[in-house]
Order: sequence, then structure tokens, then C-alpha cells
Amino acid sequence: PQAALVECADLHDAVAVHTRLAAADLPGLVDCVAGAETVVVRASTTAALRDVVRAARAVPRGRAGSAALGVSPSGALDAAAAGSANRLVGNGPGAAVLEHLLGGLELTAHGEHVLAVTGARTALTVTGPTPWRPPLGTPFALRDGERLAVGAVTAGARVYVGVRGGVAVPPVLGSRSTDTLAGLGPDPLSAGDALPVGRDPGRAVRLPEPAPGPPAASTVRVVPGPRDDWFSPAAVASFFAQEWELTASSDRVGARLSGEPLERVRTGELPSEGTVPGCVQVPPSGLPVVLLQDAPTTGGYPVIGVVHPEDLAVLAQLRPGERLRFARTPGPELGAPFPQDRAPGSTKNADPVGTAPEASADTSADTSADTSEE
Repeated sequence: PQAALVECADLHDAVAVHTRLAAADLPGLVDCVAGAETVVVRASTTAALRDVVRAARAVPRGRAGSAALGVSPSGALDAAAAGSANRLVGNGPGAAVLEHLLGGLELTAHGEHVLAVTGARTALTVTGPTPWRPPLGTPFALRDGERLAVGAVTAGARVYVGVRGGVAVPPVLGSRSTDTLAGLGPDPLSAGDALPVGRDPGRAVRLPEPAPGPPAASTVRVVPGPRDDWFSPAAVASFFAQEWELTASSDRVGARLSGEPLERVRTGELPSEGTVPGCVQVPPSGLPVVLLQDAPTTGGYPVIGVVHPEDLAVLAQLRPGERLRFARTPGPELGAPFPQDRAPGSTKNADPVGTAPEASADTSADTSADTSEE
């Protein structure tokens, strides 16, 4: 069915990621169906928009490439869950979806919609002429006047809601994400916001993708360095040996941890250096902070290690008070020589399985989003 108006009620830190969203009265929206929108009915905390990962290359979406401007990448914290929400409803990888923290979201449909909810464990309830409970990881219809309630999460932290056609807000610096640190992109969602939905993507919905159960213990892989030499060997060993606890002050900028402080052997000032999501900074308190999608692009605290990109989703689904360990993992091989039959820049014997330059992914066709503007 064609995208139509949905009302958002009771949003608890919802964030748009990978489906297009916009307020109903915004002019100049691209690929929006006339009268098709979503409205936030109630919000228990905050809500905002985000882009996620371009699936073709697993390249971080959001505002990747804007670090020289001092702009963080933003995008979904759990890119796999956000991508699943898009696939389930038939969207391409350039659409935006809602990233919602801890549950408490309600959406009311104005017209016919297809939705899917992924990520943290939660109960879904649709109220209308025939109340029912759709399962997680499965596309389902939300008909005109029906309301979807996303309950409090029982495992994990962040829920992702995909809407067929995507949420269509105008992009800022090539992204529909809300940067919570810099204030770029759409404002956080609040009660009564109308969220127009993009055009039908013309793709089939997918078979259900059941969410895997939460791990018994959260382990995050970390490549040591580049500033692990600022810490004593005992501190580095402690970093990998002890359990760390996620604190309530954590947000999309950084996962702040509590535990046994790490001892530094160098006390001088470190000139600010470039950072990426996953950098584990250690401020003077000795307690690590893992930088996330909305973190600054530079920092002056020593980085003891960098989280493997695939394990950032583990941090995205931790709740305050939950624990994790870091596991040492080797860094990538850098500066490896080219094969003899492939000189730099040569296309001879190009990899047939899709390891083309990343630029090819950024220009790939996307029927659910206008990639020419992203």
C-alpha cells in the first residue's frame, strides 16, 4: 500500500535512521506522497532523525565524509538492526528509520502503512477495530486510524522502526540524521509532530528476520592503540581484564564506563587528534569513554584502543548498569603490497565479489530514497 499519515505517540528517545521523515508543514520535501505523513502523539523523552549504514559496502552512512568540517558521522548506533528494519519493509539502504531508546513509542496511521520493528526486545500492540500483537522482525500493516504501541524494552536498549517508503525530511549535509551534539538535522520528535513518508519503493517486503537473543556476556573487540603507550602495562592489562559498567550518563556521543581507573604514565598534554566512532578515550579520571556516532571529530584525551566497527552495536544495545568486557584483537594489515598482476589504479582482475571502491556504493541506485541528494 501507498505511504500515508502516521501519528507518533509516546516517543521515548526516538531517532529517525534509514527511512525518510519530515514534519507535515515543511515545504519542498522530496519524494513525499501528498497527504502521507506520520504524527507524534506523545513523547516521553526525545526523538530525532538518523541515517545508518549503506548496506552495499557496510560504509557508515549519516554524514560520513564531513569530518573536515568538524561534523560527526551520526547515523544509527545499531546499524544492523536499522538495516534489517529497512529490508523488511522493502526500503533501499538510503531510507531513514526511527531509533527509539528503551521503549514507550506510539504511532497512529493516517492511511495505509507497512512497518517493521527490530533491535531491542519489546512487546508491540496495534489498537484499532481488531487489536493484535505483531511480532518483532516481521513486516506488518498499520491501517488508517490504527495505533502502534512499542512497549518498554525487556532486553537491549534501542528499537528501530522502519516505514515502507521511508521518512522524508530534507537532508542536511547529505543526511537526514539528527546530530545531538552539533544540533544539525531535524529537531527531536515531540508529541503531535507530523512525519511525512516517502514514495513506495516498488520492492517486495522481506521474510521475517527474527532477532537473535542477547548474549550472555557482552564482549567488545578492541584494537590497542594508538596511545596505549600513555598507560602503564598494568593499566593496559586491567583495561582488558576487568568488567566495565555502562553509566547513566552515556548517550549517542559516548558510552561512559565505570570501573577501576586506568593509570597513566604520561601526564603531559596531548594535542587534539582526529577521532572516529569506537575510539576509547581515557580522560584524567582514568575511566574510559567509547566515542559513538555523534561524538566530536577531534579529541585531546589519549586513545587506549579502538572498538571493532561491528561491535559498536553491542554498546548500542547496552542499558545503564549492564556490564561488558574488552577483548584484544589485532589491527588490520596496512600497506600490504599489491598483487603482481594488479598495479595501483589498475582494473585488471578486479575483485568479482563487490570490493569496488566505496564511491561506487555512494552512487548506487536507491528506489526508496533520492540518492542524488545524499
